[in-house]
Amino acid sequence: MRDIAKGSVIIMASGSSAKDFPLERFAGVPVITMNGAISMFADTAIKPFFYICTDTSFPKQQPELFAQALSSSQHVALWSEQIAEVAGTCPAKLYPLQKAAGFSLKQSMSQGQSTCVRPRFAWNARARSIGFSKDLTEGFFDARTVAYAALQLAYHLGFSKVFLVGVDLNQAAGRFYETADSAKLPCGLDQHYEGRVLPSLKLMAERVVDERFAVFNLSAASRIPASVIPKITVEQAHSMVSRKGGARPRSLSAEHPQQQLMAG
Repeated sequence: MRDIAKGSVIIMASGSSAKDFPLERFAGVPVITMNGAISMFADTAIKPFFYICTDTSFPKQQPELFAQALSSSQHVALWSEQIAEVAGTCPAKLYPLQKAAGFSLKQSMSQGQSTCVRPRFAWNARARSIGFSKDLTEGFFDARTVAYAALQLAYHLGFSKVFLVGVDLNQAAGRFYETADSAKLPCGLDQHYEGRVLPSLKLMAERVVDERFAVFNLSAASRIPASVIPKITVEQAHSMVSRKGGARPRSLSAEHPQQQLMAG
């Protein structure tokens, strides 16, 4: 699956701003979505190109949304244990997730051309656990938000222009699909934002974003500073996509539907 796609992709997260996104206007753009954000597609003919879930409690807390994700997505990335549970009943192609391996201080001082981008001269283990994987056969880096895993997936697949929708990272505002009567998953954004989420995004902005890979934020309410990921309007995004004629994944091989996209 590496470099199977090209052009633009939308990463659809579950921040409250996502509910106002005009999804149908971008129907020709592939979508990577996650967790309960799959509910955005319930009344549409759009099938997400990829669904990714790194929260093992989500299928138990939101079984109906998880079932919708498995039945309506073209490809699904889950932990191996979850794949074992749904294999045979899920029509989507399944790919196992795995975290990137650890990194020593010596390795952080001489990284070379590794596909795993990490902070240089990281003196403590916590800093060395931050990174960005360009090749998910080496695993992915957990920044305590599944949207960051989706960014690494977008790079791995070959997309060059990423539009973030609903990546608000605002714990107080909640998720757009949750109601007063629905189950609410625990959220640790406030706990991890300064120590893990923001440093990971800054690393991506400084060491990954270039002429090959651009990221734009369509959420005006997003907590991510515009200096890290530029904020643009829906109209600007639509103009950028239309100017390039949209983008679609290239033909996929059906030879290995269970091939390990993210095994380390």
